Amino acid sequence: MGELAMPFEMSAPAITKHLKILERSGLIRKEKDGQLRRCILQEKPLKGASEWLEHYSHFWEDSFAQLDDTLKAMVGKDHSEEGAK
Repeated sequence: MGELAMPFEMSAPAITKHLKILERSGLIRKEKDGQLRRCILQEKPLKGASEWLEHYSHFWEDSFAQLDDTLKAMVGKDHSEEGAK
């Protein structure tokens, strides 16, 4: 656990909690070899999670693009109204 926690500013109990959630969700599997505990990524569930995130990534990109277009149109309208005064 210490090795996993090292690159993060998190306590060992917080890392343990996150790993339990990942294990319950099937994204990792834990193996114990003597005192060594390994966390092994599970490819199939990770692929499903990646595909799900990819789907929503397109949704949010499209939504942000529409918002950007709307804001640009609003700013353009404000500038054209100021020029008319």
